[in-house]
Amino acid sequence: MDEVKEKQKIPGYDYGTDKVAKSPITLEEWEELKKSALFSEEDVVYLRMSEEILANQVDDLLKVWRGVIFDHPHLRAYDEDPKTHKVDTEYAGAVAKRFGRWVTDTARAKYDQAWLNYQYEIGLRHHRTKKNKTDHGHTLGHIRARDLLAFCSTIVVPMRPFLAKRGHPPDIVNRMYDAWWKSVILQATLWVQPYIREGDF
Repeated sequence: MDEVKEKQKIPGYDYGTDKVAKSPITLEEWEELKKSALFSEEDVVYLRMSEEILANQVDDLLKVWRGVIFDHPHLRAYDEDPKTHKVDTEYAGAVAKRFGRWVTDTARAKYDQAWLNYQYEIGLRHHRTKKNKTDHGHTLGHIRARDLLAFCSTIVVPMRPFLAKRGHPPDIVNRMYDAWWKSVILQATLWVQPYIREGDF
C-alpha cells in the first residue's frame, strides 16, 4: 500500500496538511532542543533501524500501551463518556490507529516543519483546545499534563524486547532503545507547549 493510501485510511491523520496548526517553535529552536536532549544524528540512524523491526509489531505494542490505559481508571477516563463512564469506542479506535501510525512517524521522522507542526497538533489534541474535536468524541475534554508526561514511561519501558526481536546484539538494541527514549522525551516536550503559559515555554 502506498503512503498516501495508508494515510487516508487513518481517521484524523492530518500530518503534512493545512488542517494542522503551525508550531510556534522554529526549526532553529528545535535544533537547540535536540542539543538539550543530547539527540544526535546517530540517534536518527538507530530510530531508522527500529522501523523495520517494529513495523509488524505495532499491534502488539498498542495492546501493551492501551492495556495500561484501560487497567487504570484515571487513564481510562480519557476514553470514557464522563456521563455514562462507558468507553467511547469510536473515539478510542480512531486514536489507537493514529497511535500506531505514530510509531512509524517516530522511526522515520524528517524533523522538518511538517513534523514540528504535527507535534504541536498532537499537543493541542490532548489539551482542552482540541480534545475530542478531531473525532467528535464524547470523552473528558482535557488530558492532564502530568498524565501525558508520565505515560511516556509506559511507551518506552516495554519496548526493549520488541526491539530485540530480530536478534541484534545487545549494544545495538540499547542504542535503539536510547534513541527512542530521547525521541519520546523531545516529542513530549513539544506536546506540552499548549499547557504552558505564553512566555514560559
